[in-house]
Amino acid sequence: MQEIAALRSSSTLDDRVVFFLEFLKNPRQIGSITPSSRFLERRIVELAKIASARVVVELGTGTGGTTRAILEAMAPNARLLAVEINPQFCALLGRIDDPRLLVHCGSARVLREGLSRHGLPAPDAVISGIPFSTIDRRAGSLILETISSVLAPGGRFVAYQWRRHVDDLARPLLGPARVEVALLNIPPLRLFRWEKRTSQPAVAEDRQRRSAESLAP
Repeated sequence: MQEIAALRSSSTLDDRVVFFLEFLKNPRQIGSITPSSRFLERRIVELAKIASARVVVELGTGTGGTTRAILEAMAPNARLLAVEINPQFCALLGRIDDPRLLVHCGSARVLREGLSRHGLPAPDAVISGIPFSTIDRRAGSLILETISSVLAPGGRFVAYQWRRHVDDLARPLLGPARVEVALLNIPPLRLFRWEKRTSQPAVAEDRQRRSAESLAP
């Protein structure tokens, strides 16, 4: 774990520069001008109960700050699947030397395929930094339906967001979220947390099935 901590301290400035440049290229996809603060990263890890998770998924890794925080908190035999659509951010993840980390460069909509490709069971925790308020509403709904479908019963889904769009989209699938505000971050963000019920409403299951069929070739 000391290697992870050393990597964090040596790359922070470079990561912030890369993050800002990628934001200028595609602000709707990135959603923020700066990476998450250490305070926010720690709180995300706590809410998702990473220490007890066997399989963790991170959607929208950015420059990897939260990725490193997750790895620091994870058990030695746990696995982390990091899904990132931005090629520059994917390249940064390659600097993290940890055998527990699996990097999948692509859209969060193919999360199920990513889990299958790496032989991973249902995740105990899913963490998302995807900006649901700026991406297409249908794309956001499909991502959340996939998360709800693959998450293990009792699993935690944590999303950190500027606006409340994710709550509106996820409520039919996972119910109302527990919400708190992280003030020690630029900008301040809302943290939304859900815990998957052992049985989902039939309407949610039907929506997930129809969404999967619509994505089939």
